[in-house]
Amino acid sequence: MKEFFKYVLATVVGVFAVSVIGLLLLFVVIGAIISSTEKEVVVQNNSMLVLNLDRTIVDRAPNDPFEDLELPGMFSSVKTIGLDNIMTSLEKAVDDDRIKGIYLDISMVNGGMASVEEIRNALLAFKEKSDKPIYACADKMMFGQKAYYLATVADKIVVHPEVGVDFRGLGGEMMFYKNALKKIGIEMQIVRHGKFKAAVEPFMLDKMSEENREQTLTYMGSLWNHMLKGISEERDISVEKLNELADEVQTFKKGKAAVESGLVDAAKYKDEVLDDLREITGIEGSKGVPVIGVKSYASAQVKGKSKKYSRNKIAVIYASGDIGMSLGSGEMIDGDKFGKEIRKVRQDSSYKAIVFRINSPGGAVFDSETMWREVKLAAEEKTLVVSFGDVAASGGYYIACPADKIMASPNTITGSIGIFGQIPNFGELLNDKLGITTDVVKTNENSDLLTLTRPMTEHERAMMQANIEEGYNTFISHVAEGRGMTKEEVDEIGQGRVWSGENAKEIGLIDEFGGLTDAIKLAAKMEGLEEYRTVDLPALPSPFEELFKMGADNVRAKILKNELGENYRYYEYLKKVSGMNGVLARMPYDIYLN
Repeated sequence: MKEFFKYVLATVVGVFAVSVIGLLLLFVVIGAIISSTEKEVVVQNNSMLVLNLDRTIVDRAPNDPFEDLELPGMFSSVKTIGLDNIMTSLEKAVDDDRIKGIYLDISMVNGGMASVEEIRNALLAFKEKSDKPIYACADKMMFGQKAYYLATVADKIVVHPEVGVDFRGLGGEMMFYKNALKKIGIEMQIVRHGKFKAAVEPFMLDKMSEENREQTLTYMGSLWNHMLKGISEERDISVEKLNELADEVQTFKKGKAAVESGLVDAAKYKDEVLDDLREITGIEGSKGVPVIGVKSYASAQVKGKSKKYSRNKIAVIYASGDIGMSLGSGEMIDGDKFGKEIRKVRQDSSYKAIVFRINSPGGAVFDSETMWREVKLAAEEKTLVVSFGDVAASGGYYIACPADKIMASPNTITGSIGIFGQIPNFGELLNDKLGITTDVVKTNENSDLLTLTRPMTEHERAMMQANIEEGYNTFISHVAEGRGMTKEEVDEIGQGRVWSGENAKEIGLIDEFGGLTDAIKLAAKMEGLEEYRTVDLPALPSPFEELFKMGADNVRAKILKNELGENYRYYEYLKKVSGMNGVLARMPYDIYLN
């Protein structure tokens, strides 16, 4: 009995200690939130505005209280940076005398090509409006191609003497699961419309189909050629010479070789870079150079930059992530919630126009149709402009097609007009591998329709195919109506085919090139608004709401991100594909470019 009470007491003490530690951590977090919200941003004179893009670029910066909280082993070191903060900071820095230039800390860029394009265009605009220099420096092992493309807008590009420019052209790799699934006794039953709808190919083939290879080479070539054109214009190197350099592979050549090739201006160590920054800012001797990051600077007060209040509002509605599919830990677009958001704006007379920002590879057909209806109704009553981010394909295009105008970057990934369905058959795995058998009782012939324990019957497959065909017909009908085309014309460029933004403009899927800022200006112009203010929707959760919605799944995801780093995306993709059942309108795969 004595031992019993000893163990009980030890347990109680342990629980109490853990509770106290947890409570202290909670107070630390709450204190950090309060201090961060109350602290006024101070910008020192002679500062450099620092743009570091090793964080994941998202359309909107979240109010995540854990993001910058350093508690080793508990929270993810994967940080985000809002495209909105970057754009705001670059615009304000033009006329802020305290900012003497921009420092691009830019070895790698953790974001999509369209986001890079928007930032690059904003930096070009900064150069046009001011005489302040842009200084780019890569001093972290490798200078990625995406980062280099962005850095070419700089007045000076510097690399560490031991750093090379990873310049070799674009390439892609797909993973196929057909043989692995066969080994464990799982058959993935596929029904689709569109020879280019390659989302299902990893489950039915062991290599890329010719159609998929064709579409991939087309949009990849478009992205590469656009990059080369931009680099050529800023670095005064011909496209032919750039392709020669890529064929030679610059990846393993060091700083001196990059200077000799003309890709960069100088190879310098950190102390020499600091000397350059002191010269730009007018700092004498060996004093430190004042710097401020775009995340902080976005909320800083700048004289003459406060916007006048206007009763005319433009709603900027963000839709990021998979549509109607809660897969992995990424963002999800809920059809009902976003439909309600659009409906509220449509019925509010103070909103004069809508800009719908889409960053989505697609997802569930049901949610896409729900959102399409609300977008169509809104476009009938108000000016509605759609802005595509890095990707707006399949369901992401579905929800955009009723808009008055669609804008995208030349390197946005879009199209993929098609749908598919997949039903796994675990019969062999259960019966032959695990020794589990099943039996059925049913009142009607098809009561066990689309069960996961046997192959589909011909009748079931025919019904599924008819459902897919009906869904595809609805999809191309919506696009034809919204884009002023015939169904035949949409089908010709549809079939699940993926296009770059540049391709999409040529075939009529988008209207103009431009980013979110351009889309807002276009909406204001179309509505005849000289003065207006923007309202971002849906409203982001406050830091306290973010704090109290932290569940076990979110904590687990943050820990995994911390451990896996960039490789987390492979884990997340496997979670996505394992959950893709039913009828979907989604991109063939997720695209990452270094």
